[in-house]
Amino acid sequence: MIEFERVTKEFEGRRAVDDLSLTVSEGELCVLIGASGSGKSTALRLINRLVTASAGTIRVGGADVATIEIEHLRRGIGYVIQSVGLFPHWSVADNIATVPRLLGWPEAKVRARVAELLDLLRLDPDIARRRPHQLSGGQAQRIGVARALAADPGILLMDEPFGALDAITRGALQDELARIHHATGKTILFVTHDIDEALKLADRIVVIDKGRIVQEGTPRAILESPAGPLVSALVGEDGLRLLSVRAIGDVAQTIDGHVPPTDEPIDAALPLRAALVAMLARRTDRLAVRNTNGIVTSIVTLADIVRNGR
Repeated sequence: MIEFERVTKEFEGRRAVDDLSLTVSEGELCVLIGASGSGKSTALRLINRLVTASAGTIRVGGADVATIEIEHLRRGIGYVIQSVGLFPHWSVADNIATVPRLLGWPEAKVRARVAELLDLLRLDPDIARRRPHQLSGGQAQRIGVARALAADPGILLMDEPFGALDAITRGALQDELARIHHATGKTILFVTHDIDEALKLADRIVVIDKGRIVQEGTPRAILESPAGPLVSALVGEDGLRLLSVRAIGDVAQTIDGHVPPTDEPIDAALPLRAALVAMLARRTDRLAVRNTNGIVTSIVTLADIVRNGR
């Protein structure tokens, strides 16, 4: 869906992106992570030609973006930034409807799409009449996502969209994005400097430094096998992060016959961190584990969790 082929971007002789080759598959949520100035946001902006590559080729859906008329290119790609950028004198509904109206959609279809997106983002329909200054930070960011999704683009670019929000609101919006990705199957390229955010959201993480890829892989692969000191410093030595990417079913012990008495069994697909939280809440050192059919087939113990948090 998105391909970088040996892409370079220079600013006054400095390479912000340096010979970058990367493919983001259709339906994937890929997270670019790195320190400030690593080139991750520049790479994102090259896709919709907010900046132009100095060398190399970028393709969207197999087409070279340099050959696509710029308005057509941008209308087919949703773009969400940290500062949201809502038009201050327009209502929420008019902000969401910006691209569909530019595309000449019938007004009835526009209104239906606005209502659909407010529902998707779990916003009260009455918010449609408000102006941006009447919104909370979390509401404004949701509207920014709704506007990016309005014309139903196949690709969503997100440049640190939740960075300015408080921790509670940020966590809630991360959950919403994960739900929307699952529901819509959009291809999402997401930029962040927060490793916990990357681990929570990503199908694949791409670590960038000085415009080059240092490592790419699943969240679990990045945590278990960091490639060098930079990635090791990024992921740290927090065992709880490993518990967030390892599933209960991967370490649970299969049982045969009698199930040790426990409270409500826990799902095998949940992360080990969820099992630890449940054990602490229930004051127990073991939980029955049920499979996708709801049948208890194994147990997970505190000792299993300790072994896998290292």
